[in-house]
Amino acid sequence: MARAVSKPRKLVFTLVAWIIGLAIFFPILWIFILSFKSEGNAIAAPFHVLTSAFTLESYHTVFERSNYLRYFMNSVILSVGSTLLGLIIAVPAAWAMAFVPGRHTKDVLLWMLSTKMLPPVGVLVPIYLIFRDMGLLDSRIGLVFVLTMINLPIIIWMLYTYFREIPGEILEAARMDGAGLKEEVLYVLTPMAIPGIASTVLLNIILAWNEAFWTLNLTAAKAAPLTQFIASYSSPEGLFYAKLSAASIMAIAPILIMGWFSQKQLVRGLTFGAVK
Repeated sequence: MARAVSKPRKLVFTLVAWIIGLAIFFPILWIFILSFKSEGNAIAAPFHVLTSAFTLESYHTVFERSNYLRYFMNSVILSVGSTLLGLIIAVPAAWAMAFVPGRHTKDVLLWMLSTKMLPPVGVLVPIYLIFRDMGLLDSRIGLVFVLTMINLPIIIWMLYTYFREIPGEILEAARMDGAGLKEEVLYVLTPMAIPGIASTVLLNIILAWNEAFWTLNLTAAKAAPLTQFIASYSSPEGLFYAKLSAASIMAIAPILIMGWFSQKQLVRGLTFGAVK
């Protein structure tokens, strides 16, 4: 039986939730406001920033100075490509761990997750040297591989969790009907885990899209994504706040729009199997 919540308590919880939500969203809102200001107004006092005239000057300058579409396409290729490659590796791995568990399955899962705790700078030098010697510096192929590897533990963990919620009896019934391993994974397991796979895809695209450390250190021009596009407006001469804000809005707008339209699918996938 659900416990009744009093009206004053509900109002307090609602107020606290709004305060937390506004605190989280405020930096994005402030960047959005600065992007429509001139450089002089962008560094003024907050009240003057809010009352000064709005202008599209920064957006015009950013479009003229930078090839936005090239950065955008690089981000799309890197995020989608690393996600697809990660799924190709993670689906069989998660299937094996979920339905053919061994004595050390949990140890392997914990070991994979522990790699996310390693500071990226700790392996930057060897990876940079490998990329240099193999000719992969400033290449989409190299970055797709790196982004796949750094997000692969999360993909496997999420898929493993979703696959564990699928009754093994269903797969046994498919085997009795003559399904082989390929048919079992492609036509039985994968369709049943669509919500979980969809949320995994969306989350990995967001993580790959926002990855800055590796894209800034392993690219220069040809394969540079939108994170490099933003960084280009921070120079030794100083920070161009209005132009930097405009570049930031242009970089995060596509992923914000995608997240907005896919939020129901993302929540559904993240709660997949939570209620039986």
